[in-house]
Amino acid sequence: MNAVDNQWEFSKIPNIEESNFNKILERFYSLGVAGLTRENIQNSLDGRLTDSDQPVVVKIKLGTVNRQAIPGMTSIVQRINSLEGRNGYTKETINHMKASMMDEEVRYISFEDSNTRGLTGAKYGQSNSKDHTWGIYAYNKGVHFEEKDESFEASRGGSHGVGKIASNAASDIHMMFFANCDAEGEQHLGGTIQLIEHKFGDDYYRSTGYFAQLEGSKFMPYENRYDKVFEKTTRGLKIAIPFLRKGFYREDEIIRAVCDSFFVSIIEKKLVVHVNDLVIDDTTIDAIVTDSQYYVQEIESMKKVFTPLYVKTYKNQQPHLIEIPHANNVFKFNLYFNYDERIPKGRVGIIRTIGMKIEDFAVKNNATKPFNAVLIGGIDEDSYLKSLENESHTKISSDDLKDPELTKLAKKFISNLNKEILKVIDEEMRKHNPVDGKINTSDLLYTMELDFKENLSQSFGTVKIKNGKNIVTSVENNRTEITPAKVKRKKSENGGSGKPKESGIRRKGKARDKGENESGAEDQKDEYKINPYRVERLLLNDQEFIQLNLTGSPEVAKAKKCNLKFNIVDGMGKEYIGEFNMKENYSNIIDKNNSNPCVIESDAIKNVSIKNGLVNLQLALKPKYNRSLKFIYYVEV
Repeated sequence: MNAVDNQWEFSKIPNIEESNFNKILERFYSLGVAGLTRENIQNSLDGRLTDSDQPVVVKIKLGTVNRQAIPGMTSIVQRINSLEGRNGYTKETINHMKASMMDEEVRYISFEDSNTRGLTGAKYGQSNSKDHTWGIYAYNKGVHFEEKDESFEASRGGSHGVGKIASNAASDIHMMFFANCDAEGEQHLGGTIQLIEHKFGDDYYRSTGYFAQLEGSKFMPYENRYDKVFEKTTRGLKIAIPFLRKGFYREDEIIRAVCDSFFVSIIEKKLVVHVNDLVIDDTTIDAIVTDSQYYVQEIESMKKVFTPLYVKTYKNQQPHLIEIPHANNVFKFNLYFNYDERIPKGRVGIIRTIGMKIEDFAVKNNATKPFNAVLIGGIDEDSYLKSLENESHTKISSDDLKDPELTKLAKKFISNLNKEILKVIDEEMRKHNPVDGKINTSDLLYTMELDFKENLSQSFGTVKIKNGKNIVTSVENNRTEITPAKVKRKKSENGGSGKPKESGIRRKGKARDKGENESGAEDQKDEYKINPYRVERLLLNDQEFIQLNLTGSPEVAKAKKCNLKFNIVDGMGKEYIGEFNMKENYSNIIDKNNSNPCVIESDAIKNVSIKNGLVNLQLALKPKYNRSLKFIYYVEV
């Protein structure tokens, strides 16, 4: 085998022990081109020049390159052809790699940064020195280089040392290159490829290959004299990924990923990103996030992606200071908060000080409140949030902490974060929903045991729907009209029934949040709070009969099935969420519409039928059931 065929080096091993591809490849592959974009821009921000006030500039290019221009390709073809799969997944992956590597023109993506330091010590290769970042980046897996400046290290996005493999995961053959130009202008090219442990010739080799030359017992990089796709002539780093997966070749998705994760960095002029010919900076980001080519523009439809709202909130709102005690410290965050009745889901964008969003945080039991917020702390807060991030930097959680005491503190911090943000939510909702008289009775909901003989059609009823208004239906004149939030109950024909006036029902919209790990089911079902006057309830001995009249809303009435939830409400109108356990109070429940038994879970009655807009249930009460309880009823469809 000649020299040009041996530009990739794999370390020898005694025998094959691991027959699978690195599981982290699959994890980053599942994050798509958005995850790839996020990882590489974060790395560029981490490498920013500390003594410069210029923004980091990242140029992202999508294109094609001839296979013959890819360094060391002949060597890699030989390696891939030698791979043997030991199970269905590896066989499928190897076959895909073999088919992909034969294309003459292949897709690629590159990320080139400037106003960054680049990697140091490339000419020393695998030196094992903490001062030589080339050796750490190029030849060590699961290692994160730590800055000597603690405040700078706290602000950096990386911490797990596994994000580098995101670039390998984006390639059909798990190949990536990195071109470096350091402070002295020296240019080098390195690369990695992730295969499986394999036999090549008469020897066995590890799964990871390095684009490097072996001098003695250590890897050394090549001076960069390769195709333009792989060159880097100005200080900084360039990532080039050939054989880019077809699903990753998405310019529009890359543009969204840049704005979604780094809108604060861009607004604050810390980052400028070029995606082919489009420039994303502080002067253009507004136009991009308000362009229907990239984002849904109807606020009522913003249910999963909130970037247009975040940008508006961050730029237009003054921050609230929230303080969270933690151990012997007090963390302080700025919370930029915007209240808007049109917003279907309330989320808090948690931002690191480098301007990178970690998570769309759902405040517990307030996931459908009409607000949008952005949360940013300082260096101490940043350092702690960094310790709670998962390896893809998309969520704060206590799950990855091993120390029980740290886990306990993390859970308490997240709980207190929920509570402090909730205080702001409640304050803003009171501010935007002022009382009409001396006493605010708009939130006092009364549940009354109604006689089944009463004609409910003489009264108005409301069902809250997701557009922020109430639908109010009068059965007697058979019409539906949209009204503001407060609706007075029609006086009964007998000159007044003595019932309290109907208050407007606060919007609920979508199914309520499940907590910090909000489940996918919340995205699947709409949730409606039912007005008490649409509920008929009768208690007889050890049985309870409930009828819900859902005809006031076509969106609900047209559904065939629903889930029911009950929340206890006290005499002052205070709602106790999650306090009522269905299983502990009902022995069985019969759906009177079809005579079938219902599924009882602790927090809900599942798969209840809706017939002609009505729900009819017969509930068998357990001895411990408290017959004096009053409820607020919710329907999920």
